[in-house]
Amino acid sequence: MRVRKVAFTGSIPTGKLVMKAAAESNLKKVSLEMGGKSPNIVFADADLEQAVKWALKGVYSNMGQVCCAGTRIFVQEEVYDEFIREFKKAAKHVTFGDQFTKGITQGPQVDEVQFKKVLNYIKTGVDAGATLEIGGKRHGDKGYYVEPTLFTDVSDDMKIVQEEIFGPVGVAIKFKTEEEVLRKANDTEYGLAAAVFTRDVQRAVRVSNKLEAGVVWVNCYLFHDIYTAFGGYKQSGLGREKSEYALEMYTEIKQVIMYMGAKL
Repeated sequence: MRVRKVAFTGSIPTGKLVMKAAAESNLKKVSLEMGGKSPNIVFADADLEQAVKWALKGVYSNMGQVCCAGTRIFVQEEVYDEFIREFKKAAKHVTFGDQFTKGITQGPQVDEVQFKKVLNYIKTGVDAGATLEIGGKRHGDKGYYVEPTLFTDVSDDMKIVQEEIFGPVGVAIKFKTEEEVLRKANDTEYGLAAAVFTRDVQRAVRVSNKLEAGVVWVNCYLFHDIYTAFGGYKQSGLGREKSEYALEMYTEIKQVIMYMGAKL
């Protein structure tokens, strides 16, 4: 009962239990950071070479075990085929092994449970009719390695589009207009992060303002700094980490009013 603040990072179901327990104990403050299904939007005028490199980093960093991973890659139709072609080329350069060793770009999933969960999601995508562009299976016969995986030809209701996988699995979705991609990008209960790739600064600002996400990167991905706030909209969490905004959850406001006027 003496604890007055709890910070939690993890899944939505567990976060809800933490919040419930906090309310039922002493109504302690709770900040929650609970994952996402983040959209990475590539417009036709983007620097495509850079967009591909950042997209790879966004979806495959730390074996996809990143809460703000850019696992939904939206690409405007004019450059969609070229993007997919270059993305597949770049993904072939992934090297497997101990992720703490220089030159290794992908290690194993955290444990057997997560390894099997990721492979099951991949199977779900294949069974639902999505096209497997790359990956889709275990790498080697030792360790919990999963090949970098990308699906295309997906529909909005597929589990691989709607649910957080927490593994090296992404989906690429073609779009025509800004209005269409904003509707699809926001069509999720998550709202942790997003990215916009474009040379048009006005579009970057306009789209960023309309995205329902706590962090929006422009022409980059997973670019963090201790001075920038991190946290999500909707079921991605409550409160913020890093920056001065993080202090709000760990401090209380007290207003002291001292009267020094005439006597009553």
